[in-house]
Amino acid sequence: MNSVSAVPDVEVSQPPEDSISGLAFSPQADYLSASSWNNEVRIYEVQPNGTTVGKASYSHESPALCTVWSSDGTKVFSGGADNAGRMFDITTGQATQVAQHDNAIRCMRYVQVSGQNVLVTGSWDKTLKYWDTRTPNPVATVTLPERCYTMDAVQQLLVVGTAERRICIYNLANPTVAFQEAQSPLKWQTRVVSCFPDASGYAVGSIEGRIGIQYIDPKNQTNNFTYKCHRDGNDLYSVNDISFHPTYGTYSSAGADGVIFFWDKTSKQRLKTFDKASAPITNTCFNRNGSIFAYAVCYDWSKGHQHAPANSKPKIMLHAVKDEDVKPRPAKKR
Repeated sequence: MNSVSAVPDVEVSQPPEDSISGLAFSPQADYLSASSWNNEVRIYEVQPNGTTVGKASYSHESPALCTVWSSDGTKVFSGGADNAGRMFDITTGQATQVAQHDNAIRCMRYVQVSGQNVLVTGSWDKTLKYWDTRTPNPVATVTLPERCYTMDAVQQLLVVGTAERRICIYNLANPTVAFQEAQSPLKWQTRVVSCFPDASGYAVGSIEGRIGIQYIDPKNQTNNFTYKCHRDGNDLYSVNDISFHPTYGTYSSAGADGVIFFWDKTSKQRLKTFDKASAPITNTCFNRNGSIFAYAVCYDWSKGHQHAPANSKPKIMLHAVKDEDVKPRPAKKR
């Protein structure tokens, strides 16, 4: 098992001043957006040497809870506790509202539906909405069984995790009707879902330090499994984020214990363990080619405001990914 490499991870300059709720890399360049509880979304350019330059910022009227990029890398989207979805145009520097819900927008993805680019937003108002960002009203609205907590999309696969451990799976060829609804394979509240890069399934993480690997096709479901992680003796920690490497299909898990692991689901092995951070890891993401891994170190609010550490400073760290960190390994012989 590898420990963190000798090359130190690089700290992003001018991080948000409150806990980080979302991280996303542009699909076209090494630009990183970060949403935070101080209402702001900040955008950084990552230089070839790993240092960062702040490029822009804009604000919601309440905490910003998620961020995502357009496929062409010219727009940043974000959703917030002000019930609004906002779009920031990189070329003009202008922010406009492009989505509206009756409660907080917890997550969003930028997808293709019938050849058109569409923003999909998931809210605590128990709906998904699909938006053509050029028009003020949603293209479609879908009622969810419960509040939306997490969402991910790859190719034509959209997976939504809600309260009460419900998982709703959509084929974007028919985006308003779930083709599969299921209970999470994990016994406790869903914290994150993340789609496999080949869209054949998804990983789900829960608040009690477990991950489930789930395949969509019934003939592959014999490969489904769950396992324990982010635990220390009897202490259980939330799996706050799961990010798949875009090339190798291996993945990271990040926990409220301040630990990050890299995993290979096919051989069921842990590939790498990072040194424990000074605070929970709230969010993670790989850049477009998997050479940079970003992670946010800050209080995750899991224990309420009364346990928020005084004078804690959120950090965003960048790790230069090596092949040996993420490359799949042969299954161990038993």
